[in-house]
Amino acid sequence: MKHFVITIFAVTFFCAATFAQKATKPNIILIMVDDMGYSDIGSYGSEIKTPNLDKLAAEGTRFREFYNNSICAPTRASLLTGQYPHRAGMGYFDVNLGLPAYQGYLNKESLTLAEVLRQNGYSTLMSGKSHLGKDSLAWPNQRGFDRFYGFIPGASDFFDIGEYGKAAPVVLVKNNKKEKLKPGEYLTDKITDNALEFLTEQSKTTKPFFLYLAFNAPHWPLQALPEDIAKYKGVYDIGWDSLRQQRIARQKELGILPAGQRVATHDPEVPRWDYLTFDQKQYWKAKMEVYAAMLDRVDQSIGRLLSTLKQLKKDDNTLIIFISDNGAQGGYAGNARKPSRNSGPVGTPGSYDYQEQNWAYLSNTPFRQYKNNMHEGGISSPFIAWFPKEIKGGAIVKGTGHLIDIAPTFYDLAGAKYVSAQKITPHPLVGKSLLPVLRGQTQEVVRGEPLFWERAGNRAVRKGKWKIVSTYPSFTWELYDLDTDRGETTDVAAKFPLVVDELSKDYFQWAERTDVVPYDKIKPTQPMTIPGQK
Repeated sequence: MKHFVITIFAVTFFCAATFAQKATKPNIILIMVDDMGYSDIGSYGSEIKTPNLDKLAAEGTRFREFYNNSICAPTRASLLTGQYPHRAGMGYFDVNLGLPAYQGYLNKESLTLAEVLRQNGYSTLMSGKSHLGKDSLAWPNQRGFDRFYGFIPGASDFFDIGEYGKAAPVVLVKNNKKEKLKPGEYLTDKITDNALEFLTEQSKTTKPFFLYLAFNAPHWPLQALPEDIAKYKGVYDIGWDSLRQQRIARQKELGILPAGQRVATHDPEVPRWDYLTFDQKQYWKAKMEVYAAMLDRVDQSIGRLLSTLKQLKKDDNTLIIFISDNGAQGGYAGNARKPSRNSGPVGTPGSYDYQEQNWAYLSNTPFRQYKNNMHEGGISSPFIAWFPKEIKGGAIVKGTGHLIDIAPTFYDLAGAKYVSAQKITPHPLVGKSLLPVLRGQTQEVVRGEPLFWERAGNRAVRKGKWKIVSTYPSFTWELYDLDTDRGETTDVAAKFPLVVDELSKDYFQWAERTDVVPYDKIKPTQPMTIPGQK
């Protein structure tokens, strides 16, 4: 009888321990914003009010170096699969160019975070922008998400048709059923509302959760709530030149910009603020007031998210990662330009304005170039990781992470097996877990191979301190030493030809095994256009 009691106790203890182990798997929240520059939040040097993100940064870890794919859809392909975009089927955009690497939607061999984590016992939730293919087979609910609210293409209005009456109704999808934004609703709030609804519903289960919160702010069109715009009246009266210098000073003070690092020189296409007329200044500062207001509302939404986590008693076991999909959008189109589609003032329903190069020059401080370009301004994102249980607060590290590292990190943290529910052989993961960096064991990712980029003929390779980059239609490589020159001010290709040869060889070997095709061979007859971009 005594042995029987001991056996029962042992079995009971084992079962309880097993349940506790399953119940304490970490929750994961991945937050992405759209077209936001490297310096646009307070903890990376901005004057924009982002107290909730700043709190996450103060209590977590920031990377000085974290890389995206320079533009929306290819970034999202890598983020959700851990693959380079060509291997995932989205080497160009959500446009089918007739080859598997450029089919314009995720292939089945590239397993999504949601598919893998669901197979490993997670609830999988998403709210926001998808942009992973227009075919319904590529919609989030068909690629592993239990719950989804948001929109499928690359952009959306933030209001319904509004008082001006010329903006198209905002069509959204909730769990495969279409619905429309109602009068008076603001899309950033609705994305947040649904994310919190999903979390509250999920809290009734014993499963851990994965939430992908994909805000479309501050992507065009510039539309914001009046009360948020009012906070920034007068803030941008001094213009981009002075504000860029202020951001650089704050980045140095914060430790985001190390001593001795060279910053990008003045963009010759961006006019000096003092040379503008009074009317031009009124037009331009209004745009940035709205842009700032859009990010302010995102930060308010993150505050709501943190409050909900605390109410649900999930805050002490949740990893939160925050990034942007690419740098701020360039494309200079003239001082007095007003988009022909506008049917209302900037910021209102019917406005289709965007930030443009003048203010993107500020947003991408201290770097060079913009979205869709492989210089640092196009591919650099802020990166914040918050998980007080495991991550030391207030740390700023070099990092040198990439989107392809997110999937290995989540699977490592969750103890998840990289398996498919279907009878397919998944592409091997090519990134590295960020956990050694997040846990303070090392200052940057030890990957043993370069990082690579190609999109619409723009190319780059990062290997150690060296980076080669070329901008289509040029095929000439530039070379930069990023340890001292992330501003990419001094091309040293002529001084170090052997380094250029080595990285160029690495690039072409990667391109061959990743099915990259020279852009001239697959270039669409009517290329995808970005408003105002050349």
